[in-house]
Amino acid sequence: MPKITFIGAGSTVFAKNLLGDILSFPELANAEIALFDIDNERLRTSEIVARRVAETVGANPTITATTDRRAALDGADYAICMIQVGGYKPGTVTDFEIPKKYGLRQTIADTLGIGGIMRGLRTIPVLLDMCHDMEQVCPDVTFLQYVNPMAMNCWAINRATRIKTVGLCHSVQGTAWQISRDIGIPFEEINYVVGGINHMAFYLKFERNGEDLYPLIHKVVEENRMPDWNRVRYEMFKRLGYFVTESSEHFAEYVPWFIKRDRPDLIEEFNIPLDEYITRCERQIAEWEKQRVELEGGAPLEVHRSHEYGSGIIHSIETGEPRVIYGNVANDGLIDNLPQGCCVEVPCLVDKNGVQPTKVGTLPPQLAALMQTNINVQSLTVEAALTCKRQHIYHAAMLDPHTAAELSLDQIWSLVDDLIEAHGSWLPEYV
Repeated sequence: MPKITFIGAGSTVFAKNLLGDILSFPELANAEIALFDIDNERLRTSEIVARRVAETVGANPTITATTDRRAALDGADYAICMIQVGGYKPGTVTDFEIPKKYGLRQTIADTLGIGGIMRGLRTIPVLLDMCHDMEQVCPDVTFLQYVNPMAMNCWAINRATRIKTVGLCHSVQGTAWQISRDIGIPFEEINYVVGGINHMAFYLKFERNGEDLYPLIHKVVEENRMPDWNRVRYEMFKRLGYFVTESSEHFAEYVPWFIKRDRPDLIEEFNIPLDEYITRCERQIAEWEKQRVELEGGAPLEVHRSHEYGSGIIHSIETGEPRVIYGNVANDGLIDNLPQGCCVEVPCLVDKNGVQPTKVGTLPPQLAALMQTNINVQSLTVEAALTCKRQHIYHAAMLDPHTAAELSLDQIWSLVDDLIEAHGSWLPEYV
């Protein structure tokens, strides 16, 4: 049986969903599950929940829980990472509140923008330390990486370590399901091909039995049936001709056109939820104690298969049953008009041979050009994280589309200085 290590297992609800997915496969029901977290209390809750999930699905895994990362990773066949370095406080709050002083507003701040840059800078060193542990105690591990900023993290891991990794997100399959509702076609009947970068990949094909379904998406626009929460993406669809994979609240802060201090009308027109991630975190924190009691208690525990790719990857590698998933991997000739080595999101075949990315080819030029604006920021953030050169943090912020549209160069440099100081020991020393 494989050993599967959960890193950041204190993310109890997400860990519960993945455990339910994994242990529901008969071939994985007796797997060795190692839970690791730095928070003893959350780890204890996750261990209780893991045992209840196993009982609910009739599985008999070996479950251990530890705050010793190397011990958890020792001999692992798979490692699943779901950490948040810095947490809600001070990390996320700092990423929002200091930019606000400069008039720079954000929605999610976990992928791009000044918030995504800072999250990457405090996360990448932790992931690299983790991978260096893996190189010593489980060098053949398959590292399933769920942490944002996804593209920056995976790019750094691929550059600086020998660990096999794939970044996993649910935006591709999640958005396809959302579109299916908008156009009235059952999700199970839809076939699609996606290519691009994480959170800015596009549906290059969206079909049913060979029939192009894009005319039905155009009809949603023509009949003004766009959901209120999805106005940004439909606007970009009108302008670019292709539908993007990540949500409107995310996409609004990856480009310079929607969040502007001198255009509050745009915020209203496109229904942009400023500070959405702050609100979301506060709501989750408020609900956590109630969730903890329920998860630890004796009430019936429901386990439903999620749409996350992680369990399917493990099952396919273990059994040889082929699957296609969407993974974030190094651009090794996969997308011709994006930089080699950057992190791209493409279809991947998974079987006994592992995760095998497939070639997408050349993207429509307008899509590749838009992605390049984000890749510039990713590249410089990774460079800063790997070299500890402060100058590249300034450069990344200067080239960020939303930040550059709102602030002057002096303001950008000053903002970076303030953020580095506020992060303190959460960041390595930059020179």
